[in-house]
Amino acid sequence: MKRTIIASLFLIIACKEEKKGIKTDVKPVQTEEKIVLHNESNEAEEAQKWMKKSIVDYFKADIGSEEKNMKKITTKDYFDYKTDAMNVDLDVDGSLTDKEFQDKWKSKFDTSKAGVGIGFLISAQDWNTIEVESCDLKSSSKDEYIFKVVLRDDGFKAQYPSVIKVIKENGSFLIADVWQDEPK
Repeated sequence: MKRTIIASLFLIIACKEEKKGIKTDVKPVQTEEKIVLHNESNEAEEAQKWMKKSIVDYFKADIGSEEKNMKKITTKDYFDYKTDAMNVDLDVDGSLTDKEFQDKWKSKFDTSKAGVGIGFLISAQDWNTIEVESCDLKSSSKDEYIFKVVLRDDGFKAQYPSVIKVIKENGSFLIADVWQDEPK
């Protein structure tokens, strides 16, 4: 930051002196801000590549390993949250009512976008081949990337739009939230 301010001051002084007819050799320098933005851009691209590959791999894997594979690509909080959302009002051990689910998770997640009663990333119980149709960076901040994503299954002629938050935690990318929409 200090280097950026100092470089800016030198440029201002150089411009004023050139207006007075005094030649200067001061040239613009790359500021730290541009370097940070460049690194954030690379990180966002890495997060995007990781997410696309992880989603495709998740749906290609053996269905018997679904829970284990979901744990590998999500944060612990999101895994627990989505597991609760999928099991709301089901007759299974540990399932919650809708009110219990809302009360438990409303302080950490937007529970209206949880995809209650539907699966992880897609609303269908069955699929042929899930591909990432589009994946656009919506916003980013330090170690957090929000993507607008559309998954598709040509076999069932379905599209599954969502917004996915990916974070970088302990040097690894993980899905931290998914705002699921109805399929098209």
